[in-house]
Amino acid sequence: MLKDLPTGSSSVSATPDGTAILRALPVAAALIDERLRYIDSNPEFATLARSCESALRGASCAQSLPIDPAELLPTLRRTLDSGLEGSVTAAPRLADDQAGQRLRCRCRRIDTASPCILLLVETDAAPAPPAQQQAFKSVLDNIFTFAGLLAPDGTLLEANRAPLEAAGITLHDVRGRKFWDCHWWNFDPQVQARIRDAVEAAAGGATQRFDIAKRLAGSNFVSIDLMLSPMRDDEGRISHLVYSAIDVSARKAGEAALQRSEQRFRQVVESAPDGLAMVDGAGRMVLVNAGMESIFGYSREEMLDHCIEMLMPERHRAAHGGLFQGYLEHPSARDMAGRRELYARRRDGSEFPVEIGLNPIRTETGTMVLATIQDVTTRKADRRMIEKALEEKTVLLNEIHHRVKNNLQVISSLLNLQARGAEPSVASALAESQGRVKAMALIHQLLYERNDFSQVDLSAYLRRLCALLQEGYRGSRANFKLTVDVPGEIFLSLQSAVPCGLLVNELVTNAVKHAFPEQRSGHIEVSLAALDARHCVITVADDGVGLPEGVAPGISRSLGMQLIPLLADQAGGHWKLLTEHGTRFELHIETALQEHP
Repeated sequence: MLKDLPTGSSSVSATPDGTAILRALPVAAALIDERLRYIDSNPEFATLARSCESALRGASCAQSLPIDPAELLPTLRRTLDSGLEGSVTAAPRLADDQAGQRLRCRCRRIDTASPCILLLVETDAAPAPPAQQQAFKSVLDNIFTFAGLLAPDGTLLEANRAPLEAAGITLHDVRGRKFWDCHWWNFDPQVQARIRDAVEAAAGGATQRFDIAKRLAGSNFVSIDLMLSPMRDDEGRISHLVYSAIDVSARKAGEAALQRSEQRFRQVVESAPDGLAMVDGAGRMVLVNAGMESIFGYSREEMLDHCIEMLMPERHRAAHGGLFQGYLEHPSARDMAGRRELYARRRDGSEFPVEIGLNPIRTETGTMVLATIQDVTTRKADRRMIEKALEEKTVLLNEIHHRVKNNLQVISSLLNLQARGAEPSVASALAESQGRVKAMALIHQLLYERNDFSQVDLSAYLRRLCALLQEGYRGSRANFKLTVDVPGEIFLSLQSAVPCGLLVNELVTNAVKHAFPEQRSGHIEVSLAALDARHCVITVADDGVGLPEGVAPGISRSLGMQLIPLLADQAGGHWKLLTEHGTRFELHIETALQEHP
């Protein structure tokens, strides 16, 4: 009975389950740790050792062995070191009531987290009764793992309940058949050949262990960790092969999921157009992608396990170590350069501008940094081209506005010369035209002075326009006072500023000509006020005699009255006219989106 025990089919430990298995064994048994101390034992063993189970736990084997320690201890140590099964037969250590009896001790190493020894002791008395053997068989059947016993030629002798029930078969279906021809393996000739080769190797004395697919009921399959171990008799001959296996499908699924996840990660990393490098706490590159090879000209093998400083210009390498350690103390996702320009060094020694992003990644081995490196040589060259083109455009626009302003001034001078010898009515019309030309010329003058061609400071424009109007009417019509009330800065687009200037010019000119007849004195006010962040109102008011009945912008036939609503529409605003206590004209318009000093 003892030589047929599949002692390697399950792990026995000092747990309630392990104790139950030891108690169910039909022979005296004990579990011994690698320091040759008792872990647990069954009552039969404690009786042979002349002790009790609780007293044996933790005690040294040298003090409580059933036979002479000098004979058994070397065998225990040899089994623990080599993994080979050992056997010793000797008289009991205390033989006063066991005269003539001999004990056969067999030991086998069990590989768990900490290796231990299962020691079985059999007397030369009659074998264990059938009931006790059945109890042992019941223990094997309730072991969750797959276990069985084979003859050296691969014939299946025994199998526990787990593999039979999982496959939907009985022991009768497989007992006496070659192991590789059983239901579990006969679905694939290659699997059968793998099992047959393993049986032959185990029969030659080499323990076999590998993962393989196993068929269950209904053509379902699981992945198992299979082990075939040889068992030797007292003469050292291989008498049986022990088959044991555990279901590792969950582990395999986890490994496959991890492999797929890693594969997706590598695909993302490799397909990234930028260079990606994972740097450990010592500054060594532990991962680089194809982009790094393309950017720097090094092969992947030349960069891995080397410091990131190899990719920097010589002048920056000395300071990098301290900066990197400072970053690791307070890691965060950020741009490495800030406002500074960064340069990297290729394999051929050439330098080029880069942008680097840093992202800390916490791992079991510490914080690592994923560096994203972009070669911005082309971008910087494109920016320089754009800046150069913009500079040329600015110079050209500046020259254009300067020339337009000069040409308008020439036109204004010609109109002034023409008006000197003209009749009064013609001279008045020419003067009005000259005022309009000056209003337009002033726009181009302001654009030229500010070197900003997208918008006009309306406050500065109205102040200078009103100064020109007041200067133009000085002496001839000095019976009015023109005041300007404008805030600091309100900006208009160029498209709105020109009609606004012409409109203010028309309104002030009409007030000067018609609001104060017969040398009547009065006051004209031009004001500008911001309504909100996007809107403002321009007001031109006088305290003169007001508009005659039937005279209104857009209705009267005079050129000035016809221009007023047209210019308001061109400015993109809406206007309102009030005639109480003189005349008051308001224009509500939208300001520019951005204001520049």
